[in-house]
Amino acid sequence: MSTDPMTTEMPIRRYRQTKIVATLGPASSTPAMIRRLFETGVDVFRLNFSHGSHEDHGDRLRAIRALEAETGRPIAIMADLQGPKLRLGRFADGPVALAPGQLFRLDLSDEPGNARRVGMPHPEIFAALVPDAELLLDDGKVRLRVTACGPDYAETVVVSGTRLSDRKGVNVPGVVLPLSPLTEKDRRDLAFALDQGVDWVALSFVQRPEDVAEARRLIAGRAALLSKLEKPQAIQHLDHIVELSDGVMVARGDLGVEMPPEDVPSLQKRIIRSARAAGKPVIVATQMLESMIGAPAPTRAEASDVATAVFDGTDAVMLSAETASGEYPVEAVSIMDRIARRVENDPLYRAMMDAQHADPEQTASDAITAAARQVAHTISAAAIATYTTSGSTTLRAARERPEVPILCLTAAASTARRLVLAYGVHAVLTEDVQNFSDMVHKASRLAHVHGLATEGQRLVITAGVPFGMPGSTNILRIAWVEAPARPERRQDSTVRQPRELADA
Repeated sequence: MSTDPMTTEMPIRRYRQTKIVATLGPASSTPAMIRRLFETGVDVFRLNFSHGSHEDHGDRLRAIRALEAETGRPIAIMADLQGPKLRLGRFADGPVALAPGQLFRLDLSDEPGNARRVGMPHPEIFAALVPDAELLLDDGKVRLRVTACGPDYAETVVVSGTRLSDRKGVNVPGVVLPLSPLTEKDRRDLAFALDQGVDWVALSFVQRPEDVAEARRLIAGRAALLSKLEKPQAIQHLDHIVELSDGVMVARGDLGVEMPPEDVPSLQKRIIRSARAAGKPVIVATQMLESMIGAPAPTRAEASDVATAVFDGTDAVMLSAETASGEYPVEAVSIMDRIARRVENDPLYRAMMDAQHADPEQTASDAITAAARQVAHTISAAAIATYTTSGSTTLRAARERPEVPILCLTAAASTARRLVLAYGVHAVLTEDVQNFSDMVHKASRLAHVHGLATEGQRLVITAGVPFGMPGSTNILRIAWVEAPARPERRQDSTVRQPRELADA
């Protein structure tokens, strides 16, 4: 690697706007594998607290931060909380056979079950049940209809399904359960994750806006909050939940269990539109390249599924078991990267993004940001540069889905890391600017250093003056990019970024 002070940082630039989230697990926990995944295209690493110990997650987090310090590139880390897990009890003699029309009882007893009954140790479910309610067991493989119920039992009839075994999951579609999304385990995991310095916290089992508010109080600004939309009940409050969250995830696995499968694609589009209108990052997740858990290439249907999410305008697509426990984690990231790049180079993609711009709010900040996208297109600018403290200026730019990269310059490591998730954002940690001239010079120089622009190209710059006041975007400037003077060592050159990121 060159020792030139302007190129000490590893030259990593993503040639796509859509980001990739990858889950770490047994197949991807070594520093060497984490590096390979990052170099192949991962922007955000997900730590799934449904599996693994705090020690495991701590080791992975330290490996990511070491890689970040070495490369000088901000890397986002997401802690995904497990949430309440509703499960049946155990059976006395192993799996039982069921038949449609058969009567089957659920109760609070811890006595092992049989073909006529089994325990379900969740009084909150019994409290919410009513006759004719539906219960889905084992991801919907078994469906029961409630015929009678009380505070400690439910008499049901089997609607479909032929086999049931120990500890299978329970879903109750159409019923708001009196449950907090944060169990005692989640609270311990959250405290650990925040102490370790994660950038995003993904909240499971969101049913109501109050669930998001509860998590926000506990997080207290130490990380950004991402609400997982996996319960149909949450969709009834979609815009309010999006408003209260810093980002959202389309968790299609659970949605597909509790809703008819044919409803999920249109719901995916609705959630993405809502998040984009609010300027909040949105992730499409679950079973995107599932066959790659054991195969080196995806099915054509899976490739189309990823492409559809990109065409919908999502900020990010996510890999779960494909990278956590699959046999081909690097290949899964590589194909996802290639699909996203191919879609974004399709003329239809740009036409769809340009046709879906949300109406800007009647504020100077929104007017400037909308104009920046238009100006960048008109003059064929190489990039849009944003100066931000809180991230709001950059998120406004990402909401516009511009056709060029967004160079985000910020003095806050936490802001740089969180914005890695947002569409098109290339975040750079740098010192605060002192005046307007310094702002223009720094944006031009860093756009060149990071490979976003070449000498002679133009740059559209947005910022808020006075500097350092969140949400005050009020300036748009066009600048010519000049090559930096190589002999000069600047105080904010990228050679300093590894230490700043490591210490943040």
